[in-house]
Amino acid sequence: MKIGEVIFGVKTLSEVPATGDISTVTDKTDKITKDCAFVCIEGKRFDGHSFAQQAVDAGAAVVITQRDLGIKRQIIVDDTRKAYSLMCANLFGRPAEKLKLIGVTGTNGKTTTCFLLKGILDANGEKTGLIGTVKNMVGDEEYPANLTTPDPMELQELFARMVEAGCKYCVMEVSSQALSQQRVYGMRFEEAIFTNLTREHLDYHGSFENYREAKHILFTQSKTAIINVDDGSAESMVEGTDCKVITFSTKRDSAHYTAKNINLKISGVEYELVAQGIIGRVHFKVPGLFSVYNSMGAAICAVDLGIPFKSVLSAMAELRGVPGRMEIVPTDTNYTVIIDYAHTPDALENVIKAIKGTAMGRIITVFGCGGDRDRTKRPIMGKIVTEMSDIAIVTSDNPRSEDPEAIIADIVAGITRSRATVYTVPDRTQAIEKALNKAKANDVVLLAGKGHETYQILNTGKIHYDEREIVANILNKK
Repeated sequence: MKIGEVIFGVKTLSEVPATGDISTVTDKTDKITKDCAFVCIEGKRFDGHSFAQQAVDAGAAVVITQRDLGIKRQIIVDDTRKAYSLMCANLFGRPAEKLKLIGVTGTNGKTTTCFLLKGILDANGEKTGLIGTVKNMVGDEEYPANLTTPDPMELQELFARMVEAGCKYCVMEVSSQALSQQRVYGMRFEEAIFTNLTREHLDYHGSFENYREAKHILFTQSKTAIINVDDGSAESMVEGTDCKVITFSTKRDSAHYTAKNINLKISGVEYELVAQGIIGRVHFKVPGLFSVYNSMGAAICAVDLGIPFKSVLSAMAELRGVPGRMEIVPTDTNYTVIIDYAHTPDALENVIKAIKGTAMGRIITVFGCGGDRDRTKRPIMGKIVTEMSDIAIVTSDNPRSEDPEAIIADIVAGITRSRATVYTVPDRTQAIEKALNKAKANDVVLLAGKGHETYQILNTGKIHYDEREIVANILNKK
């Protein structure tokens, strides 16, 4: 592809070579090849500008920089992150422009909302792609997911596959990191859904205000915003944007859509979805008030896309949950084991509250906090779990480079007046075994934090770790 074609739409601050071909685009030093375009991106720990000359020496056709490095073949741009996203899009022929993009953002609920919306669209004959935390999908074909919102090169390749496969829609989770890193820069979203905003990723963003501002970016790139107005950050999501706004609520009659006569059961949720001129009974087979919000966002979006209301309700009633989200593990025991991805204070509180509203016995919660991540949420999570559970077992999650016992100490620091009997067991498998040994008839054992993940990240690297297998092995031994 010609240099001018790859750089199309990028705001350049220096002359662009009139001739020359580019084989590929990369921001990774280990993928520099002859005739590539190497984009110098400055991160918190790594600055690609330091490798610009190395790229030239390796035969790169051009080096995209954010400042004058005094090297051959450089093209200076105003923002290399934005440039990288646009160049990757150009390389694949701008496939996102041939899809109707639906973005879902918020702290919790993104994955479930996306799966639900894809399920509704699929059930109505609309071939749909999916991008998110659990997996990526092109129609029914699955691809592994490494990031909630992929790197621009992987993202554009997925879009291209969707277009080639005949997809009309792409439903995608859009993370705050992706937005702040401009991974979706230049894209126009047909619809954008806001679920909620609570403390998360403050280790990356530095403050809650920065985190909220990152989420806001999605709505500046969207035609229509579907907003949960029960959340305190709702107004700030659409402030200063020109998108059409549709609101939903379980509390406010002033919202465009409201949920009435909510019935929370262990088998799921039921409620009346009410808007001007329409009303219908929603059945969704995942328990908890958060399931009301997630299903509302998906249903409203589908209706706004033109799916008949009755068809939306019919599809919703048939859909089940997402792997690792309130997932009941088959155990053949007189107690229940649930796996959930909850790894933030708000998510933990919501999940335990959902279980508490229907459980006949005790709640035994096994949880930890990730290493090298926001430390401020650790004592908060310790307080929530020990106030809401009957037995709390504090253990490891993905400790990464941190000492698991130091992470546990941070969690325990938040436990002041515990309602629960508290145990600290650094080894996660031993913690799960302790929970299963403590369980009696009608109890619920909640394994929180790992969810869909089938690995654990230790200071020695990533290992295979599937809690479904762990539970099965422990019970087989018994």
